[in-house]
Amino acid sequence: MEREQELEEPEVTAFEAQEIEAEGHYVTALLCGEEVRIVPPDAWRMSWHRMLTQGYIDTFARKVLHPDDFDFFIEIDPTNEEFQNFIADAGDRSGEGLGKSVAPSRSGRRMQSR
Repeated sequence: MEREQELEEPEVTAFEAQEIEAEGHYVTALLCGEEVRIVPPDAWRMSWHRMLTQGYIDTFARKVLHPDDFDFFIEIDPTNEEFQNFIADAGDRSGEGLGKSVAPSRSGRRMQSR
């Protein structure tokens, strides 16, 4: 009998959930034309930023999206552009424009000027 291995994604810990609840806020942002609840960017943990910049998008989304909206995120499977627009919209709506792209850089090293 074969056992299926599933990629386990860390859940929001009880402490993190209490902290988010205590802060009592999500903002809504548009993801593919639908309102989705997300923790405001200024409340993101540094570890969540690392997940995002290292490309662990599903794990990051599980941390920042309202639990009732995560299944929608998985179901619609947004493109990179749609996801970046969603994150930018969350920043704008919370009054925290994110500035530069949240995507990792294309090159690990900078180009030298001549």
